[in-house]
Formats: sequence, C-alpha cells, structure tokens
Amino acid sequence: MLHIHNNLTKRKEAFTPIDPKNVRLYVCGMTVYDYCHLGHARVLVVFDVVNRYLRKVFGDDNVTYVRNITDVDDKIIARANKNGEDIGTLTQRFIEAMNEDADVLGVLRPDAEPRATLHMNDIIAMIQVLVDKGFAYQGKSAEGQPGDVYYDVSSFEGYGKLSGKNTDDLRAGARVEVVEAKDDPLDFVLWKMAKPEESTSWPSPWGEGRPGWHIECSAMSTGCLGNHFDIHGGGLDLQFPHHENEIAQSEAATGEKFVNVWMHNGFVRIDEEKMSKSLGNFFTIREVLEKYDPEVVRFFMLNSHYRSPLNYSDKHLDEAKAALTTLYTALRGVDIPAHMMNTDVLIPADSVASFWRAMDDDFNTPEAISKLFSIAKYINRLRGEGKQEAAAHCAASLKKLGLILGLLECEPNDFLKGKAKSNSVQASVDAILIYGNEKVDALIEERLLARKNKDWVESDRIRDELAAQGIVLEDRLDSTTDWRRE
Repeated sequence: MLHIHNNLTKRKEAFTPIDPKNVRLYVCGMTVYDYCHLGHARVLVVFDVVNRYLRKVFGDDNVTYVRNITDVDDKIIARANKNGEDIGTLTQRFIEAMNEDADVLGVLRPDAEPRATLHMNDIIAMIQVLVDKGFAYQGKSAEGQPGDVYYDVSSFEGYGKLSGKNTDDLRAGARVEVVEAKDDPLDFVLWKMAKPEESTSWPSPWGEGRPGWHIECSAMSTGCLGNHFDIHGGGLDLQFPHHENEIAQSEAATGEKFVNVWMHNGFVRIDEEKMSKSLGNFFTIREVLEKYDPEVVRFFMLNSHYRSPLNYSDKHLDEAKAALTTLYTALRGVDIPAHMMNTDVLIPADSVASFWRAMDDDFNTPEAISKLFSIAKYINRLRGEGKQEAAAHCAASLKKLGLILGLLECEPNDFLKGKAKSNSVQASVDAILIYGNEKVDALIEERLLARKNKDWVESDRIRDELAAQGIVLEDRLDSTTDWRRE
C-alpha cells in the first residue's frame, strides 16, 4: 500500500484517496518570466514520477494532475516593462520554453495547466467571499483612498498548521512586510490596486488591479479539482508563506478542509546554498542539457529521495551517466518480443517486488533504482549462461519498471553512442561531438582491417585515437562487437 510523508502531519501515512476513481493532484508550477533552472526541473521531474506512479496504482483514467502557471506578478510585469513588451507576449514565450524543457526531460503533460490570467473571475469571486465572510478587508492608501485588499490572518484560527510557525513569533521576529494600510503585519495581499505606471490590470469591486500570488493558486486549484482534494505539491520554499496562505484562504472561503496530503521536494543546492534566480547561483535546464543527455539529468534527480537536498555538480552528473550506462548496457543486444512488454509477469520476482515496496514507501526512487541494477546484473548473468529467453523476460521487466520512473526510454544503442533524444532544446549530440557516429564506425572498420592484416601498430593507433575522444570499444577475440561513448 502506498504511504506518503504528509508535511501537514509531519509523518508518513497510508494514502487513501477521497475517491479512488478520481485521485486529484495539484502542484504549484512556474512563474513564467525566464527560462527554467534545475530547481524548477526537480519540481517537474519529482511530481511527474508521483503522477506516473499514481496512474500505475489507480489507473490512468482515475488520476487528474493539475500544474498551474503564474502568468502575472511583479517580476513578470518588471521584465515585460524592461523588454518593452506586453506580459502576454513575454509569458507565452516562456510557457513554450518551459514545456519544451519539460518534454525533453520526459515529463508528461499535466491534465490541466491553468493560467492565472484566465481565471480572473474565479479569483475575484473567491476574494469577494472572503470579504463577505469577514476574513478580508480593503485597506486605505496613504491619501485615504481605497487601497489593496488584505487577508486578515488573525481571523483564521488554524494559521501556521502546515509550517508549524507561531503568529506571535512571526510578529516578534518582524519577518513580514509592515505596511501602514494593514491591520496586522501578518496580513497578506489578495488584490493589488493598479499603480499609475502599470498597464496590466483588471476591473474588480475594489477597483482596477491584479491578484496577489497566493490567491491565484487557491482559486485555480479549487476551480479545477474541487474544494477538497487529495495531494498538493511544490518546492519546500513554498511551504511558508505560500502554501500556508493557500490553506487559510481556501478553508475560510469554502468552509471545508482544503487538502489531505502536502508534499514538498527538497532544494537543489550549489555549494550548500539553495539554487535560485534571486541568489544568481543557478543553471538553466538548457545550459545543463548542452553537456548532458536529458535522461542523465532525470536519473541524477531521481537517485536522491525527493524530500532530501540535491547537491548539483558535474561529478554527480558524470556518476549518473555511468550508472545509466550500466542499465542500458544490460539492455543492449537483448531482443524483447512485444508480448513480453504487454504481460504482467515480471522477473526476477524478488527484485520486482522490492521495487514496488520502495515506491510504496513515500516514492523512494533511490531504493527503487537500486533494484533496477539488481535486475540488470541478473540479465548479464543469464546472457552469460546462454539463456536468451530468460534474459529477454528480465530485460522486459527492467524496461517496464524503468518507464515508471521515466527512465530507459531510449534505444540502448542511441543512448550508449551519445545520440540525444530528438527535441527542440538540444541539437543532436552528433552535431557538436568532434567524432560523430559515422566517423567512429569508419575508424572501427579501418581498425578491424588492420587487425586482420596483423598491423598491430595501426590497430593500436586507431584504438588510442578513439579513446582520446571518449570512445570505448567492446572487443571480442578478433572483432569489435560494439562501442559506446565514455
């Protein structure tokens, strides 16, 4: 049975969906004003695995995955103004870029991808309910004119239950913005009045303006999934104040429990600091894909538990590449008949059962991946014993379990020879390698001829030339059976 660590209760719990025929997952997506970095990639990949596994457990048609897009906020407006373009043009460009990045990382598209600007009526309606119920109020500007609309934190008894923060401690620590128009320093904005220099605004009962960030997710999640749903996810940095504020808004507006299970993935770190645009210590997904195959990047992320920090370095990505090479080498040359991929019979049974147990234990992908290596080792042993059919059955198991994680989707030879997945983000690796696949094959033929003529000097020279370019030859007696990139 699937167990998930619930950040609301701070413990691992058996996952029992509200409706097994309608399992609902919402994840806070990107604010689209720039290219996605590796911190964003981790959110995309982690919850892609959650989505894939839920579909495996409950059925494809019984899971709804929603990942929102924030397409209006201060950063977006500032960037659009700097570029001299409207926010719609800016955000559409980076939405397309985000989807390209997600696609190449093997991330399945969500069932719905709501945008804040397309849910403005829902947002305004939820704010109106909060005002009518006494959970929100409109402040006054310095000139005494109607100002921003704020959520009254003191009116919500359960504030702090997700993050564990105490409101008195927050006030004493002065960790919140103090604005004269607020009744309380903890109160947060629901509707921002339009500034004279801003051209982006919407009409509302409180005047021209735009929504605060927190209310957007409350309106979009409940609008897409209902007032009460199963799982809400996002990066750990969103736990407070964003997700805390979502709970306060949503439960005050609907009178119902908002979410049963809260999941947060850990930070990506560089030199022990969180990777973020604000700190300027980030790599975009596109920069990393210039050096590494997308599946290597995905493997690197899944080889750490989603709740743990993920320390980025070329060394760790090189290790991920070597590990993934081991799995693909086990698959190379094994003919897997189609009927084996369509059967539920998976062997070796102990490794397969251990894989499922690991995934049921709070999506423990590192442990699950270790079972893939156990199967790969078994495949190699069976092939060495000449048991090709049994090896094919195991290879089918390896492939199918890998696909649950979004791994092993390439043809083994394509991966091992450095042929990247076809995508619009990264050109074929052959186009940037000094020695493309055709040149490698030609040199191997020259070396085979040299060996046939007992010209060992020339044979060694070609081998060394290829080795200098990171080409590893797989020799058998008097032939080279295959090769791979180191």
